[in-house]
Amino acid sequence: MNNETTASPRLKRSARRTAGFTLAVAAAVLGLTACGGSGNGSDTAVGRDTAATGDQQASGSRKSDTKPDKLLWMGDSIGEVEAPALGAAMKAGHMEFRSMAAAGGGGVVGEIADSTWKTLPKELASFKPDVVAYQISTYDWGTPDEQRTAYERLVKTVNDAGAELLIVSAPPFKADDFYKPHEAAIKTAPKSAKDVADKHPDMVRFLDAAALWGTDSAAAKAQRSKDGIHSCQQGSAAFAKWFGEELGKQYGFTPAAVDKWATGEWTGDKVYSRLGCQ
Repeated sequence: MNNETTASPRLKRSARRTAGFTLAVAAAVLGLTACGGSGNGSDTAVGRDTAATGDQQASGSRKSDTKPDKLLWMGDSIGEVEAPALGAAMKAGHMEFRSMAAAGGGGVVGEIADSTWKTLPKELASFKPDVVAYQISTYDWGTPDEQRTAYERLVKTVNDAGAELLIVSAPPFKADDFYKPHEAAIKTAPKSAKDVADKHPDMVRFLDAAALWGTDSAAAKAQRSKDGIHSCQQGSAAFAKWFGEELGKQYGFTPAAVDKWATGEWTGDKVYSRLGCQ
């Protein structure tokens, strides 16, 4: 930022462009609310009634007695580009936030997940989160049995550390040449995770993010960037808003109003420039 009192014409144009961008982010998020993208189903004693509302299903039969103070975020590069918006939204709602989402990994299944399993215990011990949210990685390759075994391990690891686990399905994304050989495993991962959540309703909950993104990566609702995989600032902000509302339903978190965080410094994070986001 330039702190000079008199701004040049170039800086004035830049300021107008920045202001226009941040307003676009806020407008996109507020527009999502108007379209009902976040859902408004009510809670029941056995979880949310998604059959009646068409909303996402959240596994888990009871809510925490106290509101969470700390959230640890996990995932791959998709989660990494969502993290700046999530962090801003959580902090605006007075919740401490830390992300261990990692590009090129971040998963919990197979050998590629070794780095996650080495890092997670350290993060749990140092940060001491109340809730750990894991967005299913695009690298969770394996059979359904292997996936369930890994998610069971994640449940135990998180719960042994005194935290609750929330598993979130990944957004739809373009299966390029890198992902095509693993399409079958990518498709079974959400069901495997939900199976584990249904088995342990007092230890883990599952959120189907299709309620926000839909299921078609090419559709406007999916809000993918030019690469068809990641989200830009608008999509990340939409996710942060939706996720904050879900935390409220599941754990009593009170999300801050969108205009308190959607146009903050996070929009200039380097993860977006690498994607060619404007």
